[in-house]
Amino acid sequence: MCNDQSKNKTKSGPSAHDMEHKKWNRRSFLQALGLSSAGTMMLGGMPLSASSSTKLASAINNSESDRILVIIRLKGGNDGLNTIVPIYDYDTYAFNRPTIKHNLNDVTALTPDFGIPNYMSDLVNLWDNGAMKVVHGVGYENHNQSHFAGSDIWASTDPTSTVKSGWLGRHFEDIYPEYLLNPPAVPAAVQIGSIGNLIFDGSSNNYAFSVANPNQLEAIAQSGAVHDMTSFPDCIYGEQLEFMRGTTNTTYQYAGTIHDAYTAGSNNVTYMDSELGQQLSIVARLIKGNLGTKVYMVTLGGFDTHANQLVDHSTLLQDLSNSIKLFYDDLAQGGFDDKVLSMSISEFGRRIYENGSNGTDHGKAAPLLLFGPAIEGNGFVGTHPDLTTGDGEGNLEFTQDFREVYASILENWLCIESGLVDEALLNTTFARVDLGFSCDALTLDDFNRDRFKHYVLYTDTDSIIKITNPYTQHTVIKLYDIMGREIGTLKNAMLFAGENSISVKNSIGKKLSIGQYIYKISVGSQSYSKSLIIK
Repeated sequence: MCNDQSKNKTKSGPSAHDMEHKKWNRRSFLQALGLSSAGTMMLGGMPLSASSSTKLASAINNSESDRILVIIRLKGGNDGLNTIVPIYDYDTYAFNRPTIKHNLNDVTALTPDFGIPNYMSDLVNLWDNGAMKVVHGVGYENHNQSHFAGSDIWASTDPTSTVKSGWLGRHFEDIYPEYLLNPPAVPAAVQIGSIGNLIFDGSSNNYAFSVANPNQLEAIAQSGAVHDMTSFPDCIYGEQLEFMRGTTNTTYQYAGTIHDAYTAGSNNVTYMDSELGQQLSIVARLIKGNLGTKVYMVTLGGFDTHANQLVDHSTLLQDLSNSIKLFYDDLAQGGFDDKVLSMSISEFGRRIYENGSNGTDHGKAAPLLLFGPAIEGNGFVGTHPDLTTGDGEGNLEFTQDFREVYASILENWLCIESGLVDEALLNTTFARVDLGFSCDALTLDDFNRDRFKHYVLYTDTDSIIKITNPYTQHTVIKLYDIMGREIGTLKNAMLFAGENSISVKNSIGKKLSIGQYIYKISVGSQSYSKSLIIK
């Protein structure tokens, strides 16, 4: 609603009008919406996430595989012992959990040694048909039992919790090496919930089309937009509101693409009206509508069960088991079920013994669940942690490093070349685990195998583009503004093998305003682009 002063723009005089526009200019809106950080910029009138260059996501995008990975985040720290019940050592389990244990007659045995609570019986059909595996004791050394640090470690693969990029963010940084000026046709990843989780963060940008609320994603998919753009007050406030809504809408640069896939797809089963069920129903519809995105992430919260665990945990696990069953029933209707692997993750497990509030406290290791017909055989992977020894503080010790599971999925499910997998996992080689699937080896062109790198070094007075050439070659570097308009050429010459430094201010030959820019490097048949700041 507009007040009298804003209805009549001349009453307050030109000075007040100009000041209001200065206060509410485009950059102010971008800042208010979180769009003017290093990771997002205007390009051709559309806000889009900026991209850096690594080789891994390019390999995923160029992979001939049509496989899809769905990550199911069990947020809060899932209690593994009440999810996969250790029948083989039931007495120890029951002794430590006199109040919250599952009685044996309430457990469905998957094998003579392990079972699931009866209320998870929706998974039995998947198990019986060879479409479910359980990886025992997943965790890492010197486990951090903090929600925030634990989530970051699982996302970044860095147990020191100092790296601020995610394994799939690094994995996607090179989907298109020239992303800023030639963005991909479909989202690299779609994430529902857990906004702020850094699993899809690259060195400066998040690579997932993300919404916190599944209803919001469904609305975007149905309409192709976020806000109504048909009616605004005739005043300064109306102009501000129109700009804010328009900027928010265009932030979802893939809304039209998602809308088309959502319209083309359909759900052939009726999902539970539950947190996870509604998220997976949207994912199934996008997959069946041939969106083309290869990684999805959904979130089921509430697993921090310090109290009242029997009731709360059962509700969550029923949602998980029923939603997974319906998801694969739905995918099977279109022949997509064998192309989709689902994997659960959680920041930690919980302690062996119950606490005084009929719950469990933060622990360490927990089982990781895998679903999908492509697994080609049910089973348990690895060794279950010993309930009798633990770590002396009531925690299960890990027996399987989570990064080994990640490496196996990247290489053997998403079909990424082994060396690029190691790069995504912070240049570390982790053992691969036999999870029941494999890929034919894919090859990359010779250039992409070489170590071409580029980044920006900021000094007090300049921005320096640093390039490492694998060999001497002709190199062209151009500078663009955030609208994608060419400003000038920084370098057009042979650059020697090794490290080269290009001063932006000295090379451009003209005065540059403070702000955000894009540089594009062209070498041979390859092009790379990234954002930089002029201070």
